[in-house]
Amino acid sequence: MLSYRQTLSRRLLLVTAGLSLLEAAGWRGTLPGAEPADHPAAEAAGGAPAVPGAPAPPEAPAAAAAAQPAAAPRPLTAAEMQPLNELDVDRKVVAVTVDDGPDPRWTPEVLALLEKYGIRATFFLIGENAAAHPELVREIAARGHLVANHTWSHPDLRSLPEEKVREQLGRTSDFLHGVTGKAPTWFRAPGGDWSATTLKVGAELGMRPMGWSVDPQDWAEPGTDVIAQRLTKELKPGAIVLTHDGGGNRSQTVGALTRYLPAVLAAGYRFTAPRG
Repeated sequence: MLSYRQTLSRRLLLVTAGLSLLEAAGWRGTLPGAEPADHPAAEAAGGAPAVPGAPAPPEAPAAAAAAQPAAAPRPLTAAEMQPLNELDVDRKVVAVTVDDGPDPRWTPEVLALLEKYGIRATFFLIGENAAAHPELVREIAARGHLVANHTWSHPDLRSLPEEKVREQLGRTSDFLHGVTGKAPTWFRAPGGDWSATTLKVGAELGMRPMGWSVDPQDWAEPGTDVIAQRLTKELKPGAIVLTHDGGGNRSQTVGALTRYLPAVLAAGYRFTAPRG
């Protein structure tokens, strides 16, 4: 089976050749399925507390054999190649992102909380952790959350040559594609430490970069109260919230989210997950 990157390269060559012929014939149309550069986040499924007894979301593919070759991505605009740090500031929407998992202890607790309130989130997974717990990757996808790329081993990408950056991102995309049947369309540099090379390679692999606007620094384990206070203080329309379910003891994060999620809904906000 061809890898995602091999399939992508072949499809890009075919697309390029096809566009050259069309341009020669005077065609000036728009690629099918192209989205506007400033597309807003998609509304969360439900956007409100889950209804008891509601049907479960569709299950993700059970094995790598179910993965389908990824279609060639549309070219990204210059704006789309820059990190998305916030959503539409004119709408009362918030996006929750969860980094560094999956973790067998904390990911299930975060998933249970999100399901309780009908919230769709974006999980930026580390490839090594995903390979150790593929069943959790499938569960994240099956529950309707976005599965995104957070490199294979969480290095500082700024210190790596281009071929190593491509290996970190491409290997992770290949694995997640094989497990879920869908290639990631978003990625995040560890620490939010971007570089021109990282952004270039991510775009070539068909992924947009996502940053954040709210960082409670839960990774440092400052205490549940501190995390909850930071999250609440920085609540604003269009916020992208950074949290973690891996990389350490995340009981404080779970405790803070237990308070934060219902408070955000009570304040009239809706949770969203950015589209790819």
